[in-house]
Amino acid sequence: MRVDSARMRFTKLGDAPVPVLGQGTWRLGDEAKLRRQEIAALQLGIDLGLTLIDTAELYGDGASEELVAEAIAGRRDRIFLVSKILPGHATSRRHIVAACEGSLRRLRVEHIDLYLLHWRSGENLPVVVETFNELVQSGKIRRWGVSNFDTDDLRELEALPGGSHVCSNQVLYNISRRGIEFDLLSAARKSGLNIMAYTPIEQGRILGNRALAQIAARHGATPAQVALAWVIRQDGVVAIPRARTADHVRENVGALDIRLSAHDLEAIDHAFPPPKKKQPLEMI
Repeated sequence: MRVDSARMRFTKLGDAPVPVLGQGTWRLGDEAKLRRQEIAALQLGIDLGLTLIDTAELYGDGASEELVAEAIAGRRDRIFLVSKILPGHATSRRHIVAACEGSLRRLRVEHIDLYLLHWRSGENLPVVVETFNELVQSGKIRRWGVSNFDTDDLRELEALPGGSHVCSNQVLYNISRRGIEFDLLSAARKSGLNIMAYTPIEQGRILGNRALAQIAARHGATPAQVALAWVIRQDGVVAIPRARTADHVRENVGALDIRLSAHDLEAIDHAFPPPKKKQPLEMI
């Protein structure tokens, strides 16, 4: 079963078209008893068009990457694969290359489509940029980006030799975490960066909101679908929700059918006001 090609929407990530709705894998692979279920959920997502899969060496100390490897076996040519390096492994060229090669081994692939620095914490940023560009040249990665970078971080990055090749910034963004709208979102767009929104339904904590429930009822949808539709309605933004079950995957895909009205958006702004001043970048 595949998603209707007219149903899926795409945006640009560097030189690649990617679906606006992908699949996150944080905490997938942590429990052996759920392994078959989680692999089946990822594979269903792929069949329904959620072909961007995000993982990281951090997740389960590599267990998530190994789970993804099993899920995408025989399907690699359909997948846009994202993984991330820990800042503690980004202190030298040798450590960066070793971390990348470790991810490649666990994922059982020859290249990663997008490789990200997971966050800032003691990394050698000039060396990261230089080595990421070398990894592109060697074919081990196709593109590179960052995660949890604020506007000042992006300015520092883009001022470095080769820093302009950054093509994505993965950040915490959802209806209740709108801080990036003050300046980071517009700055990313000016630089041609894709924004990848992690935790796009706030780990379920927002789903009991009354306004969200009312909007969902008007659309014959669930609050989670409305929250996802709100994120992916914007140009250059990809959402990467996690799903452990087939039913959850199907629910996520249903967000593609929702077109929020001006009235809906006003109600969301009232319930979850946009920022009026600069806020520190939030992380989970």
